[in-house]
Amino acid sequence: MGAEGGAQVSSGGLELPSGDAVPGGDSATDTPPGAVSLVQPVEIGAELDWGADAWAEVRTRARRAGRAYIWLNLVEQRLRAVVAAVLRPIYEPVHDDDWVVAAAGPAGQEWVQRAVAVREVSRRKGYLLDPADDNVLSFLTLPQLRELLVQHWPCFEPYLDDRREVELALDELEVARNVVSRNRALSVTVLAQAERASARLLDILGSGTGTPSADRLPIDAVEDLVGDRYADVVGVHPDRVRLQRQLPVEDLFGNARRLDAVGIGLNLLVQNYSGRRLVRLAEAGCRARLLFLNPASSAVRRRERELGLKKGEMSRSVEMNILHMRRVRARLRDPGAFEIHVFDETPRFTAYLVNGDGSDGLAVVQSYLRKARGIEAPVLVLRGGGRGHDVVRDGQDLSRDGDNGLFGTYREEFESVWADSRPVS
Repeated sequence: MGAEGGAQVSSGGLELPSGDAVPGGDSATDTPPGAVSLVQPVEIGAELDWGADAWAEVRTRARRAGRAYIWLNLVEQRLRAVVAAVLRPIYEPVHDDDWVVAAAGPAGQEWVQRAVAVREVSRRKGYLLDPADDNVLSFLTLPQLRELLVQHWPCFEPYLDDRREVELALDELEVARNVVSRNRALSVTVLAQAERASARLLDILGSGTGTPSADRLPIDAVEDLVGDRYADVVGVHPDRVRLQRQLPVEDLFGNARRLDAVGIGLNLLVQNYSGRRLVRLAEAGCRARLLFLNPASSAVRRRERELGLKKGEMSRSVEMNILHMRRVRARLRDPGAFEIHVFDETPRFTAYLVNGDGSDGLAVVQSYLRKARGIEAPVLVLRGGGRGHDVVRDGQDLSRDGDNGLFGTYREEFESVWADSRPVS
């Protein structure tokens, strides 16, 4: 190798560094004639270390990409099932196992042949762990599945109402799909867009939850797959203000058939849900049981001292809340549908159990902290009644019912306190 001016050139045509680039070296004396001198290696171990900020950034990226991947995976599998259900009966009787190739037609010949080749490679290398995946359809990507759907839209039209809405949702997913497939940084905005589009598309494709609670607090895809790690806790908020941003009281109580609440003053219900709406709720068939702390009990006075309130301040507040609920009850045709009790025990938590006897149960629970008001205490959101299916891991049933959930624990605690309470006339 050689070049004009004495530069050293590799076989690939790239110029190699000369001996002059060696730190502290003298090319005239250290480098033999005709030899290529390279920069000496330097210590790089320190540059490979990651600090706390770098690890935090990587974990943030991984969490976002993981959430997006789960949504995209659900959409792709659902769309694959829909394509198979609609197109297989049309093409398989004539083309047998090559029905996907026939459905792709000349316009899709290139990408369907690529899928066939990938399938053959996977067969040879033993990548097909499930025999159910040994078909061309399993190797089509989301854009290719979309091509089949658009190309054969008259076949899908009887099942899907709006082609434009389907395509818009798939367009929104394409950005996240490209980012995730190339392991690039995913912004919060794009992730939120992908989650909304995925949920909308899954609903269009007919895989909704089918439970009324989905209207108030939709089941998240990550919760649906790995939620057994957290029993039936589906939300944790540092205070009640942030809870109400995600779950307004109208969404929490608006479609209640049954409402059981226990606490000191039940401010989330009494002060945020108007008496008129409570009357309409009761007249629509909702049955409510409200448990207030007795405003004349010593527990109220202890709580006042904990919070640094003036003597009688909390008692008057609880009395006003009870009086307001009594006025609501007086306006009902069936006062028995709206029961009000008081208890004298030390209050340990406040809980609102909505539809606790059904599959769409939802609960908001707060523990009482010594120096924090209820509005400032952390909030747990629980989903009760299971989710219509069981989670099984390593042969162990981890369904949301029974001992694995907190909803039942608080429901039992409510019933225990209710049994020892006294009615308010």
